[in-house]
Amino acid sequence: MLAIDTNHSPVVRQHPHHKWLQPVDESEKPRSSLRPQTPSPRASRQSSPVPFADDAPAYTPPRSPASRPPPPYSAAVSPRVYSAHPARTAHAFFQSQPFWLALYFMFNLSLTLYNKMVLVKFPFPWTLTALHALCGTIGGYVLLEQGYYVPARTTSRDNWQLLLFSVLYTVNIAVSNVSLQLVTVPFHQVVRASAPLFTIGLSVALLGTRLNSQKIMTLLPVIAGVGFATYGDYYFTSWGLFLTLLGTLLASLKTVITSILQTPRAGSRGIKLHPLDLLLRMSPLAFIQCVLFGWYTGELERVRRFGALEMTSGKAFALLVNGIIAFGLNVVSFTANKKSGPLTMTVA
Repeated sequence: MLAIDTNHSPVVRQHPHHKWLQPVDESEKPRSSLRPQTPSPRASRQSSPVPFADDAPAYTPPRSPASRPPPPYSAAVSPRVYSAHPARTAHAFFQSQPFWLALYFMFNLSLTLYNKMVLVKFPFPWTLTALHALCGTIGGYVLLEQGYYVPARTTSRDNWQLLLFSVLYTVNIAVSNVSLQLVTVPFHQVVRASAPLFTIGLSVALLGTRLNSQKIMTLLPVIAGVGFATYGDYYFTSWGLFLTLLGTLLASLKTVITSILQTPRAGSRGIKLHPLDLLLRMSPLAFIQCVLFGWYTGELERVRRFGALEMTSGKAFALLVNGIIAFGLNVVSFTANKKSGPLTMTVA
């Protein structure tokens, strides 16, 4: 039982958070505190009884912002911890200009050497070009059925432009194959190294670009470097030299026209075709034209006799591999041209 002193008349007050009673002696307070004061709202809230005080959880003060742990993938975490995803990095690399230019260089050099070896035992350039176009047609249809691209809608005027471009496409491949029979591979590569100079001139004439003497001076060491690297095995005939120069001019013209068809310039009307779509449209036309040229020159009759007397399974397989490499080169060539431009393509 609580003993209460009757002399001082203590005031008994119940603490809101406790069950026992706590006596408070009013005489111990300073005189100023005995004045009547209006309690503040905060004090009244604190002095009011709290229901179910026994069951109330313990009060936990909030953490300061500095003491809170950083959320996952926060900017406060070092960027080295959460780097780019490897799959995204690989995808960006496979879509970059250096990757496609390196592929173009590898395919171009491989097909040039392969064509030189094939034409020694299969001396039919129009038929070989028709084989390249046939492989391009089959490969383009397969990729179309697999959903790798969507064909663009073209008008009759666009189709006429594509037909004229297919003639250039066919003649360029055929002239290159014919010239390989008349010159050595090092000489062919040296003459082809001058293609950037033709491309600059054609870009000025067709695209209206400004002639930059600094670019020309930069390209001269590249051409000289190819000459020094292949020096010592030069053989050519006058007709072979003419065809090699003509093939270089046609290759530069084809590169510039391809760039116009895939990426139209401002103020010009272009078709804007996907590289695989352009390949599929060119290949059947090139195949038909090569067959017609072969028939006109009498090459098809020689091919028929060769197939009956000298064709073997090994030679047939070599021709098939040659056609597959040519298809890969066409895909890489059109894609790299769209990503980098005509001048970069001819330098590569």
